[in-house]
Amino acid sequence: MINRYAKPLILLVALACIAMLAVGLYLQLVLEMLPCPLCILQRYAFAATSVICLATFFMPTTLRRVGAALGALASLTGAGIALRHLWVKAHPTVSCGIDPLETSLNNVFFSDWFPALFQADGLCTTEYDPILGLSIPQWALVWFAAFAITLALIALRYRHSE
Repeated sequence: MINRYAKPLILLVALACIAMLAVGLYLQLVLEMLPCPLCILQRYAFAATSVICLATFFMPTTLRRVGAALGALASLTGAGIALRHLWVKAHPTVSCGIDPLETSLNNVFFSDWFPALFQADGLCTTEYDPILGLSIPQWALVWFAAFAITLALIALRYRHSE
């Protein structure tokens, strides 16, 4: 059963990750919510998951399991970053603001090429109004978990014959 829906699901995950990046840009550019270093790392995880899923979509069927597993791994990494972000928000004395992480992230070539998307300017402990009852890192965690579960199921249950 998973074989029939694997390819469309992989494309759906890729497009949803791109949508998450667009939402991040909207929050940043329109609502003026500055992204912190952990937000930027989550954006990298969304971008990595999307790129892996897009590549997997165009791979031969024999490699689809591997691509789905790599996408699940990228999503799990993003979930871990979102969990760290939630921990930092729960412990406001810990800050990830202007620190070595921010400095190193802002020196990665992607932040030069796409500063609006990959440059960290905010503080992780800044409180913004919840969106439908959840904070931004909580929403990121929900999406990363959904992507990881979907891609892991594809990787574990996919059969090469279609």
